[in-house]
Amino acid sequence: MSLTSPLFFTFLAAVVVAFHMSESVAYRRFVLGAANAVFIASYLTDATQVLPLIAFLALGYFCVSALYLRQSSLVLALGIVAILCCYVFLKRFSFFEALGQLPFPYLTIGLSYILFRILHIMIDVRSGDLAERIRPLAFFRFTCNFLCFVSGPIQRYQDFNAMDGKAAVQLDSSVVYAAFSRIATGYVKFVIVAATADYAFTFLSPHLLQPAGLPFLKLCAVYAAVASLYTIYLYFNFSGYMDIVIGIGTLLGQTLPENFDKPFSARSFLEFWQRWHMTLSQWFKFYLFNPLLMFLMTWLPSPALTSYLGVLAFFITFGVMGVWHGTTAVFVIYGLLMGAGASINKLWQVACTERLGKKRYRALAESTAYIYSARGLTVGYFVLALTCLWVPELHQFTHLLARLGVAGVLCTFIMVVVAFAIAALSLDFIQAQVRIPITLPAIRGSEIPRNLHLAGRMMAIVAVATLLHKAPDFVYKAF
Repeated sequence: MSLTSPLFFTFLAAVVVAFHMSESVAYRRFVLGAANAVFIASYLTDATQVLPLIAFLALGYFCVSALYLRQSSLVLALGIVAILCCYVFLKRFSFFEALGQLPFPYLTIGLSYILFRILHIMIDVRSGDLAERIRPLAFFRFTCNFLCFVSGPIQRYQDFNAMDGKAAVQLDSSVVYAAFSRIATGYVKFVIVAATADYAFTFLSPHLLQPAGLPFLKLCAVYAAVASLYTIYLYFNFSGYMDIVIGIGTLLGQTLPENFDKPFSARSFLEFWQRWHMTLSQWFKFYLFNPLLMFLMTWLPSPALTSYLGVLAFFITFGVMGVWHGTTAVFVIYGLLMGAGASINKLWQVACTERLGKKRYRALAESTAYIYSARGLTVGYFVLALTCLWVPELHQFTHLLARLGVAGVLCTFIMVVVAFAIAALSLDFIQAQVRIPITLPAIRGSEIPRNLHLAGRMMAIVAVATLLHKAPDFVYKAF
């Protein structure tokens, strides 16, 4: 079900209207559960395609139920192994082709995020954080919430349960305007910015993989442009989707967690991952990185090794995250690149603190030159590492690297770093110097201007969607 299709808008309007026809908690839960089922059904062409998803959910619920009966580490470990094996088999990872596959096409969209939700419930039940037994229908509403089914944000069951049809939703003019404004902002990002960047990316990217070689500097410039365009596309596509579902959630009494917090203003790679896809990075930090680091520190309890154990934990965590993103070897490379970026950043911080002291290092980090150099290096590294997402086949990836060589990669990296650092510095300077006479609060406070502002965004969305002759798709459902 495309986000820009009339079918989706009809479905959404029907769900919101039906949800508010009664304040009964049981009724509202029924509406939300039915909406989940209809949303999943929209991806099916045959009823058999949903059977593996049902089996995966049933296995997950069985593992959760087993943990309620016996909260032991052995039951948790066996459950995690069972869930992961089923997930790997259904996702058809290229590393495990010998395992075979089911002899019919089936739905894989949503499996990656359902995996996180099931594992989260299992771990929290084992730790005692989820003492109240989860009913089957509540388990379905949480794991298959149509707002979060394809892409997240990754929500804790405790937070979901507090709002599951219970929240009193007062749809006054301010709430409705805020929800529609957030949705419209998401569509501006999704339909205008992301779609335009994707249009340019699709036009330029074939030049990188053509047999005929480009001159060295032109090749580097094209690679820098293509990689930057894909990053723009990915960010505005994904963050736009988040704006849409968070706005819809407001109309249904659900406060979904934010997933982005101005990631390109980050001054380090570690800070970047605190701002980019935040629910994913927080999930990995809480359920993998922290336990892994604690285990390593217990195993090797030397204070001198703590930073290096952190580096190892970063590599393992980001390596797993990379494999989660895709089923080919290139995604392992992506994970290792992310791990390398986080590790280098951490070692740099440790080295600077030891050499300069905390006070001098803090003063250095607050200098203008350092801030914009760090922002440029952070974004430049991330932009090039994202190549793994748009060149997912190993032979194409190695072909591109062979054409560029070490010199080409370094040249492209420098181009992106310098371009972004200058752009960020210029934008911040302009924002600091230019004062807009009509402020956003003033627009929000007056009904006519704010409605005109919202209508203008909607008209721009329709105009660009018509011009491009292509309904944009959500990129993250492919991962």
